[in-house]
Formats: sequence, C-alpha cells, structure tokens
Amino acid sequence: MADPTARIEELRRLLRYHGHRYHVLDAPEISDAEYDARYRELEALEEAHPDLVTPDSPTRRVGAPASGLFAPITHRERMFSLDNAETPEQVEAWEARLERALGRPPSGFSCELKIDGLAVSLTYEGGRLTRAATRGDGITGEDVTANVRTVLGVPLVLLGDDVPSVMEVRGEIYMPLDAFEALNAAQAEAGERLFVNPRNAAAGAVRQKDPSVTATRRLAVWVYQMGHVEGGPAFDSHTGAMAWLRDHGLPVNPEGERVADTAGVLAYLDRARESRHDLAYQTDGVVVKVDELADQRELGFTAKSPRWAIAYKFPPEEQTTRLVGIEVNIGRTGAATPYAVMEPVFVGGATVTNATLHNQDEIARKDLRIGDTVVVRRAGDVIPEVVGPVPSLRTGDEVVWSMPATCPFCGNPITRAEGEAVARCTGGFDCPGRLREYLAHFGGRSGMDIEGLGAKTVDLLLSEGLIRDPSGIFTLQPGDLLGFEGWGEVSVGNLMAAIDAARGRPLGRLLTALGIPLVGGTVARTLARRFLSMDRLLDATEEELAAIDGIGPEIAASVRAWSADPDNRALVERLAAAGVRTADPEPEGVDRGLLEGVTLVVTGTLEGYSREAAKTAVEDRGGKVAGSVSGKTTAVVVGASPGSKAARAGDLGVTILDEAAFTRLLEEGPAALPDP
Repeated sequence: MADPTARIEELRRLLRYHGHRYHVLDAPEISDAEYDARYRELEALEEAHPDLVTPDSPTRRVGAPASGLFAPITHRERMFSLDNAETPEQVEAWEARLERALGRPPSGFSCELKIDGLAVSLTYEGGRLTRAATRGDGITGEDVTANVRTVLGVPLVLLGDDVPSVMEVRGEIYMPLDAFEALNAAQAEAGERLFVNPRNAAAGAVRQKDPSVTATRRLAVWVYQMGHVEGGPAFDSHTGAMAWLRDHGLPVNPEGERVADTAGVLAYLDRARESRHDLAYQTDGVVVKVDELADQRELGFTAKSPRWAIAYKFPPEEQTTRLVGIEVNIGRTGAATPYAVMEPVFVGGATVTNATLHNQDEIARKDLRIGDTVVVRRAGDVIPEVVGPVPSLRTGDEVVWSMPATCPFCGNPITRAEGEAVARCTGGFDCPGRLREYLAHFGGRSGMDIEGLGAKTVDLLLSEGLIRDPSGIFTLQPGDLLGFEGWGEVSVGNLMAAIDAARGRPLGRLLTALGIPLVGGTVARTLARRFLSMDRLLDATEEELAAIDGIGPEIAASVRAWSADPDNRALVERLAAAGVRTADPEPEGVDRGLLEGVTLVVTGTLEGYSREAAKTAVEDRGGKVAGSVSGKTTAVVVGASPGSKAARAGDLGVTILDEAAFTRLLEEGPAALPDP
C-alpha cells in the first residue's frame, strides 16, 4: 500500500481551501456531496493511521468534552470597549475631536457592521490556531479554545506562508438568524426553554462544557481587528490588514467599507440602518474606525476606549404591550427599584417581559398606570425601557401605583431621604433581597469571579442559613452542600475549587466585589495600585484619596464613608480570617515613589513595551501617563512612527526621551532625565 501521508496532507489542504470558499467567501467551487466525500476519506485514513492525526486537521474540530472550569487567559493586549454615539451629530462631534487631536482631518475611515454576538480573541502561532478566549473584563477572558475550534468559519490553519509567528485577532461569534430559529424550534419540540435572542444563544453555545454541543449550534464568526502581532507583514491601514486576514482564510464581513470623510460615514450609517433587517444575522449598529494605523497610534486610548473608534448604535425599536404590574426589587445597596411586569412582547430581537422603571418620580412623570397599554423600547437593542403609556387606549380601570411602605422581602420600612430620587429598604443586610443581590455581585464575573456561585446557588445558601455575608462563602465545607438536589461530589468539588481560587484574587478584584459606591473596576485597580492593602486603604484620609489621579472628591468621600463603617471593617476582617487575600505584594525591585510628580506622554511604538505595559510601569512607580502634551508634561517618550505629540513637545520645549532613556528613567528616576 502507498504511503498515506501525502494523500492525508492533500485532503487536508483541499478541505481547508474549499471550507474557506464556502464559509468565508460564500463562493463554493464543489458540491456539498463532493466535500463530504473527501471529508469521509480523510476520516477513514486518519482512523487507519492514528499516528498521522494532528490537532489542526479539519476532522479535529470537535474534541473530547472539556473537564472542569474554563481556565483564565490574560490577553496579550487589552480588549477595550468602545464609546457610543446615537446621533449623526455625535459622530460629527467625535470627528471634530479627532481633527483637533491630529491637527488635521483623518485621511479616511473604516465602517463595519456591529455584530450582535460574543467577542472573542483568536491566537495563531506559526499560522495555527492555538487558543481562543472570551473578552471577559478586557484584561482576562476564559479559555474556550475547544469550543471555538468547532466553529466552521474559524480556520484552524491560516492560508499562505507569509504568516506572523504570533498573531492575535479579535472577532465576534454569532448565530445566524436561520440557525437561531431552527434551534428554538427544536427546543420547543423538546419542551425545553427557548432562547431569547441569537446573541444569548451564541454566548451560551461558546461556553458549553462539551464542545460537541457547541458544534451542533451552527455558529459563525466575523473577524474585525488585528491585536497583538509578532513578525509578518506590516500594514499602513486597518482596511489593508482586514484584506490580508480575508486572503489568509479569516472571515471578514463583506459589508465593511472604507470612506474618505465624515459625509461618507454618515451615508454608510444610513445604508446600514435601512438594510439591517435584510441580513442573515443581527446587527445593532456600525463601528467606525480611523483607517490609518499611524493615526490610530497617535490618537491612543482613554482608560476604557480607543479614541480612534466609535460605535454608532441604531435607533431603538419600539412595540406596544400591556403593563400588568409594577414590582419592586431591592439592590445590593438597598435601593428599592420598581420594574414593569408586562405581557411578553418581541422587540429589538428579544422577547421582553420586564423593564426597569428607575424610581417613583419617573413613573409619575410618565404617568404609568397598571393596566396601561405601553410603548416598549430596547434602547441600543440591549436594555428594555418603557417609553410611556398610550392614553387613548385607557378604559378607566387602570390603577395608579405608589411605592410600598414596607420592603416586600424583609418587611422593614422603605424610606426616601429628602432631596434623593431613590427610596431604600432600611433592613440592611438582614433584608434577604439586598443580601441576595450583594452576594451575586460579590461572586460574579466583575467581582471575585466564583464559577458556580450563581443566583440559584446563592438562593440555596441563604435559604439553608449557610451564609450571612460574603465571608461565609469562604468558610463553606463540602458537607454543607452534599445531598442537596443537583449537588454531588463533582459539582461540590468544582465549587470548592472555584472558592479556593477566589481567595487569591488580586486586591483590585476584592475592592470591586465589595461594592463600594462609585468604585468600579478601573477605580478599584487604581486604589489597589496606590495602597497595596486593605489596611492602608481603610486608614487613608479623604484628602489622600482625592489627591490620587483619577479619584475625584465624590469617589474619595464615598470610599472614606465606606471605610469608616464598623460593619464594613468587620467584614474585611472576617474575609481575611477566612484566607481571602487583602493585600498585593510589593512589585519586586520597584520604588513606588520613584516617579512621584513625573508626568509622561507616550507616542509611537516602543519595541520593549506595549502602551499598556509602559503606562503600568510608570504608575507602579508613582508617576502619571497623560494623553496629551502640555506645559505640565515632564517628558514625551517617542517610539517608532511618532505622531504630532513629538512635534508638540518640541514646540513647547518639553524633554523628549527615546526608549533607552525611558528605560533608564524607570530604573533611576528623575535623576536620569537630561538637563533642560
């Protein structure tokens, strides 16, 4: 018998080529039957010669069921969120800001449909897919490689030979509308829960523990951005990079278009909005990017978003339904928030039965009454909103609503302080409604990220009296849960492992989880970097807090008030006693006050530092990295292909440092700066 190696490689090459023609270019050259015949031939050959099987073979897309929890993956470069625009005027204002920053209009824009799916990062090494991760919090995501390998549009091996040694690309995994309809039809026939929209169905499919289940969900992907790249070709523009990705086998949405100016952007927005329902997938807007990569580098990032991109959200869709009731939920801060209970209505791509009503004043302002026919809108296609009633359809049987005097969960009074819009339950954490929301936040992904500690688990723990505050999570024993329905040795062991892992989360995570008013993830990381321990933070004065860059007087007052509460201090002590990490280690070899009072601006590309790494290095030493050059700037660090900031530094007489001088500054402090 002839050596099968050559035939196996030939079949793999053909299947990759024709898979690309079918899934990416939508221009197949062979019939499905011919493709299937070659696929079956490859399967038979690999079965007969298992020593020749490779993980990137087209037959290996569905692997063995994943075991345990999804492992965390730190992105090589942060996956930022985008600032939003909802009107053409806001897009024009964004372009005006770009022009002021660059000193001239951008030389072109890339317009792409905003896909309503799950953001993922795909990493290729030597042209082969090695890992896939969810966006997560932008810094750390989940390893979903085994599942993403089942998505037929994701190439396991890139086409061509001129590929980077390492390349990360960002994309959106979505479920086509016909696949979503078929999935829900199958769910209904089986008597199972229906999915509310394609986005949720896609996200749930990607996070299945069994890749073979993911493979049945007919997911697809569009790639929209290059991330971290090592080696390979260089590009001048985003559209050039996207064309290269398409040529090398990655699905790039064909609706994308490069336009010359703002007028072209606005025309594209109009076309995209008018044709959105003609597509085979859901879109909820348009992403507009500055096309030239040199301009992108010059514009840089804010704390959470790139300045060179914006997401234009389509006008929300509206429907009418009946308001059958108004209930109250108690949040983690004790806020009593009314919400609408409505007859189910399909709007903006999802079935809606509930919507927030914010507060009692908002209900009165809109004159909403129980029994009203109301207009429901999904603002930005995400958040359900009751716009208002349809008074002409009133019968006279409608009922005016008022905030209940007592909490529906604990019976304690609901009060509203003078001058405040929000009413609050006075039961503290004795209120099970508030405690439930607080614990769900504490263990959630933005908090301590304890896999398995969802709403149902929290409800069980509370109903059985197993926990009374977050510290109780860390004193749970396996025997506390064994024997309850759905809790066997494996599920209990997984939860115990997740809790144990959460003990070692960084201080910034703990600060976010504690739910200090006005302290989100970015502020929490800033506080953690500045104080390194809960003890130091709890003892910090309001003046010390307010002096920190990015911490204003309102946040400082909120943190100080939280720290002064004896109950909060006692909670921190109980968490520490349960083994939760309440301090971060001092960075090795770093003098945290070395760059105190130093303000730097970074422009261009540095060889030894990503923009985020350079910023962190400066902040770890007590310095500040600003986004623009001014007379208060200590120095401008200039890398390859710098923009107008370098010229601005020259005009103002600000010191310019190359990368070597920047490294010396990090090591030696201001003494390393050249004489003015």
